[in-house]
Amino acid sequence: MASMTCSPAALTGASASDLLRSSSNGVSGIPLKTLRKSRFAVTKRGGATVAAKLRKVKNHEYPWPADPDPNVKGGVLTHLSHFKPLKEKQKPVTLDFEKPLVDFEKKMIGVRRMANETGLDFSDQIILLENKYQQALKDLYTHLTPIQRVNIARHPNRPTFLDHVFSITDKFVELHGDRSGYDDPAIVTGIGTIDGRRYMFIGQQKGRNTKENIQRNFGMPTPHGYRKALRMMYYADHHGFPIVTFIDTPGAYADLKSEELGQGEAIARNLRTMFGLKVPIVSIVIGEGGSGGALAIGCANKLLMLENAVFYVASPEACAAILWKTAKASPKAAEKLRITAPELCKLQICDGIIPEPLGGAHANPAWTSQQIKAAINESMDELTAMDTEELLHHRMHKFRKLGGFQENAQVDPKKKFNMKKTEDTVRRTSNAELEGEVEKLKQQILKAKESSSKPPEMALKDMIEKLKMEVDHEYFEAIKAMGLKDRLEMLREEVSKVNSRDQLMNPVIRNKIEKLQDELNQNLSAAPNYSTLKYKLDMLKEFSKSKSLSDAATLKQEINKKFNEVMIRPEINEKLEAIKAEVQNSGSSSFADLDQGLKDKVLNMKKEIELEMIGVLESFGLDVVVVKSNAKVLSEKASLSVFKNKVDNLNEEINKKIENVASSSELKSMIELLKLELARAGNKPDTESKSKIEALQKQIKQRLSEAIISSELKEKHEELKEKISEMVQSSAATDGSLQKETKHEEPRVEINLGANRSFAQCM
Repeated sequence: MASMTCSPAALTGASASDLLRSSSNGVSGIPLKTLRKSRFAVTKRGGATVAAKLRKVKNHEYPWPADPDPNVKGGVLTHLSHFKPLKEKQKPVTLDFEKPLVDFEKKMIGVRRMANETGLDFSDQIILLENKYQQALKDLYTHLTPIQRVNIARHPNRPTFLDHVFSITDKFVELHGDRSGYDDPAIVTGIGTIDGRRYMFIGQQKGRNTKENIQRNFGMPTPHGYRKALRMMYYADHHGFPIVTFIDTPGAYADLKSEELGQGEAIARNLRTMFGLKVPIVSIVIGEGGSGGALAIGCANKLLMLENAVFYVASPEACAAILWKTAKASPKAAEKLRITAPELCKLQICDGIIPEPLGGAHANPAWTSQQIKAAINESMDELTAMDTEELLHHRMHKFRKLGGFQENAQVDPKKKFNMKKTEDTVRRTSNAELEGEVEKLKQQILKAKESSSKPPEMALKDMIEKLKMEVDHEYFEAIKAMGLKDRLEMLREEVSKVNSRDQLMNPVIRNKIEKLQDELNQNLSAAPNYSTLKYKLDMLKEFSKSKSLSDAATLKQEINKKFNEVMIRPEINEKLEAIKAEVQNSGSSSFADLDQGLKDKVLNMKKEIELEMIGVLESFGLDVVVVKSNAKVLSEKASLSVFKNKVDNLNEEINKKIENVASSSELKSMIELLKLELARAGNKPDTESKSKIEALQKQIKQRLSEAIISSELKEKHEELKEKISEMVQSSAATDGSLQKETKHEEPRVEINLGANRSFAQCM
């Protein structure tokens, strides 16, 4: 503190040079530098009395270095920025869904360490692991769920606004303050150039560590930040600089002080002003775009989003807490909110998606920044070609078309796909009406059977569809009455996620499904609508069975018709007649009596007809399985069972013989010696050890083989082998026989309904 008391006479007695010397060199000619840390009381000079007291203050650390580099990227004014490279590298953070990738990384590190320690070549194994890792990474990041994208957007190592700006700009100068309060560090503004073009950059800045996050208020701006952004927008509009805004905030800071200072008014003023700016505006969501905090700098001609960025009116956790009373339902909320870039592009809120590398933007920040730079250049080329009126209309139309509708107008199929489905617009049929319709249809089916005509197929199909809807409704009412609705919904969500990733169902989910089914089956009889459900379910089964039989009869008729067409074809008919004539002329009574040439002709003709028939069956979507005659199958099974028992007995005898030989003292000592040699050799056996090990192994094998060959086991083996070969030859010789009468009969086919997939689905 300093005070001065002087009389007018004293002032008039002091010369101008004295006053100048006093102000420039210190008090009473003493430099102020020497008085910086001292106290001094009163100094009199020419009638003037000066008293001063200096207090200790903290020295401000200015970012300007002692020896600034004039050739630094971005210009010498870059030294004024507080944003500097981190001294320590950021610690890697693994998200929950990325944990399977950690196993691959650990394996690769282990193999590399082993290669360095042993000096062996493991390059093939390393390449294989790297390929597996890249494939797993690709599979994971091409099937991300909405909540997983939210976690990536919030990743602590994700590049911030200033990271991107310093990467894409040739020069950048940060501008501070709103000229009515303090400088909000959560919003950063400045002028920069990209490929010679000047832009006004405005962005929300998060911290890269805890210290920076506290300083930047975790990227949540106060009213002063939005007023600073507004001042820079006016500045850019005045000088004709296009504006590029970067959105990365969970939302505006919602504390009491911010509300008192007019948080809502500041955001609303920005919204109104941005619609009237006469320069092109491009907004890019690089992380989170939360609520009004994002919209305050997001009313642009084009809104672009990074691939894993999100844009929402409320965070998934907040939405889940409101709707489902628990933040644990955030995955479901994230899916319902449609906050990801692909979903917002479908809804035409987002105008483009900027790709990210596999693993997210933090995996390769420099590459991501170059993609942002290319997107800015492309968008600005399009927008700068418009005149002012066209530019304003373009911006207005972008927001006016969102959520618009017209009464009684035809809905576009693309929009209709995204509209909310009505829950229950179908009028439910009462039980009395349903019973009347069922009885009426039953009478029609009975009349069709009596007259041997086809049953009413369309009416039957419509009734089955109606009964299916009724049964579904009754099941749903029963589930609601038993209090299982919430569990069923959660289970459906889990199953849909598994199916969307094209993975096998988790055993835990299968367990939950089985438990829910058991609980439903046990308590279903206690449901208030059980009798109605049972009646409708029985009707559905009855009509489904009737339709299956009707379809089967129709299918059989069509197949037999096709078979007849095959058999009456001239080329097949001629061959059949020729073979019949040859067989009759030969005078043979059975297939075995025919000569080999005629046998081959008969078998070839049989095979040709079988292939034609198989082709007909497959054309109807049926699975063809070759079935042998029952007698032949039974005889073969009996023969095989006898031989199987004999083979098993022989194997048991061989195993016992081997055990007896192995338990001998001589062979035991050889095995122990082999173990000892293997232990001595270790991982790197020398030539001498290898030869010893091979010699011992050869001796042991020779002793075992001699014990088996020298016994009666060899004779049993040869005898069994001969019997099996005889059985095979006899079965081949009796492959078929010819009947004396070769009268041509109409070919028929019996169909197993289980082979037809469509019938199985109807039941």
